[in-house]
Amino acid sequence: MGLIITLIVIGLIFLLLEVLVIPGTTIAGIIGVILIVVGIWYSYDRFDNETGLIVLVSTVFVSILSLYFALKGKTWKRMMLDTSVSGKIEHFDNYKPHIGEEGVTISRLNPMGKVRFKEDYFEARSIFGYVEPSTTVVVIKMEKNIIIVKPKDK
Repeated sequence: MGLIITLIVIGLIFLLLEVLVIPGTTIAGIIGVILIVVGIWYSYDRFDNETGLIVLVSTVFVSILSLYFALKGKTWKRMMLDTSVSGKIEHFDNYKPHIGEEGVTISRLNPMGKVRFKEDYFEARSIFGYVEPSTTVVVIKMEKNIIIVKPKDK
């Protein structure tokens, strides 16, 4: 009888791991079901039908009860992430550099980097590869939110 109880308990543990910890249908769930079925089958095979039926009903009852308490318990509330983001996006004015406008690289464009146009800083991309800091660049194209620049002397 100890083997039957062990098989069923280990099977229930695998099923609870499948439901609560491991998402999707994985090996843990399959192993859990197989262990429970083998435990119930072994009880029918080793003992009489009445004992097998008692083991079957007890297993179903304990499975439902353990799943209920595992989902209802505050254990999972303590383990889950329960925070919210209260940050706000910085508000920018509507200034965007226009095609032909000149700016100065703040960082190395490799091919992306920081460029200053007037008093504002923007992320820009160079079409000529690397551009060193403090180089004057010209806007040649705007693609959505990406400013495409080239060095002024090229």
